[in-house]
Amino acid sequence: MENNNMNNHELKAQYEYRKRKSAEGMKNQFISFILMIFLTLVAFLAVGYDGFPKTFVIPIILLLACVQVIFQLYYFMHASEKGHGMVMLFMYSAIFVAFITVLCFMTIIWW
Repeated sequence: MENNNMNNHELKAQYEYRKRKSAEGMKNQFISFILMIFLTLVAFLAVGYDGFPKTFVIPIILLLACVQVIFQLYYFMHASEKGHGMVMLFMYSAIFVAFITVLCFMTIIWW
């Protein structure tokens, strides 16, 4: 009987822990979703406003896109959780190779 009560207490503690972690995860996803909507609106406003030159708008749009990719990876794709280290290593390696490739092509074309 005492062992059964101990198991029920452990199960209840595990349930409460999972409930808190799920609530925290949902809160983070909701906040990142709101931030992504805000960044999208900023991008639309930057494009729609005629007072900004293209040399200002294009880098801003690219910067906002990079920020949104980071939000998507870490919050919606759960890359910040444990067990995704190798996947993130491959992703960072691919981003580095893509950056070097684009940099090389830009150097070849513009010099």
